[in-house]
Amino acid sequence: MDFRFTEEQLMIQDVARRIAQEKIAPSAEHHDRTGEFPLENIRTLGENGLMGIEVPAEYGGAGMDPVSYVLAMVEIAAGDAAHSTIVSVNNSLFCNGILKFGTEAQKQLYVRAIAEGREIGAFALTEPQSGSDATAMRCKAVRQADGSYVVNGKKSWITSGPVAKYIVLFAMTDPDKGARGITAFMIDTSREGFHRGKTEPKLGIRASATCEIEFADYVVQPDEVLGAEGEGFKIAMSVLDAGRIGIASQALGIARAAYEATLAYVKERKAFGAAIGTFQMTQAKIADMKCKLDGAMLLTLRAAWQKGEFEKGGARFSNEAAIAKLTASEAAMWITHQAVQIHGGMGYSKEMPLERYFRDAKITEIYEGTSEIQRLVIARNETGLR
Repeated sequence: MDFRFTEEQLMIQDVARRIAQEKIAPSAEHHDRTGEFPLENIRTLGENGLMGIEVPAEYGGAGMDPVSYVLAMVEIAAGDAAHSTIVSVNNSLFCNGILKFGTEAQKQLYVRAIAEGREIGAFALTEPQSGSDATAMRCKAVRQADGSYVVNGKKSWITSGPVAKYIVLFAMTDPDKGARGITAFMIDTSREGFHRGKTEPKLGIRASATCEIEFADYVVQPDEVLGAEGEGFKIAMSVLDAGRIGIASQALGIARAAYEATLAYVKERKAFGAAIGTFQMTQAKIADMKCKLDGAMLLTLRAAWQKGEFEKGGARFSNEAAIAKLTASEAAMWITHQAVQIHGGMGYSKEMPLERYFRDAKITEIYEGTSEIQRLVIARNETGLR
């Protein structure tokens, strides 16, 4: 295996690092405290190709590979996790599915606007009563004689829902078919019949706006169906495989930021006449943090590489993505926990970003498939049992 990155990969990593350090990190505390959506920073990311990293240039993107996406996401998340959530949704959940299943017209209309950072995209799968069990959805789309669909129902926990221009929606078109009765649609939120609920007051990633959305006789035209009728569940699962690599990358960025802050702190903070980094218990924590961080990084890069091979006609990467997401998210939660503990009272104070890292890390174990779901995916892929 060749662990060296290409010149292009290092270039986009450098661009992401520069924006994260110069614009995102300095404003992170403000956005976390106020919950204000960081539109200006998102526009900057879009102008630099980071809202469509894997999107081909003909659709307004950077035309890079999955490893480049991981490297960029880690840098952005290290600056602020909420920003990386917005980047992940636009890249992984929105653009990815349309590029894979959409028509040429859909790619030009929807992907270009998002990849260039001119508009915000969202992904609407979860409902109030159906999270991990996506097939239990109640949002319905009824086909009309002219080929259009009338959509009614609610979706919950929609990342970027309060600000999204376009949404990839999953709705039940044939309840009798279960998973095979789900269809994906492209939604323009400026049209009649679309309504946004209140922005959710979240524990972490507070600048990443999240809300419930509702459809009341919203009309979808035939050319706004993504893929074919009944392919929605397949599209959603395919998109989530890619999305889990994005969340693993986000978790790595959070964990790295916490780890680097801790390294600096243990060298400066003194107790009993010595730097606390000389204490064996602190050293053991540092060693374990580093091992978990590096292990998760390698597994995430493996998943990204496998995704690239899949796009060339290779094997699927769902297992690698699940392993990366599970390992990285749990590593982030553990590392930020230890970072707060090492910082003591200062780790618990809002004067330092450690408590934000701790709050932000938790969501990586929940969205785009909980840790419990990842374990099911991995075990079923390994055993072949369902």
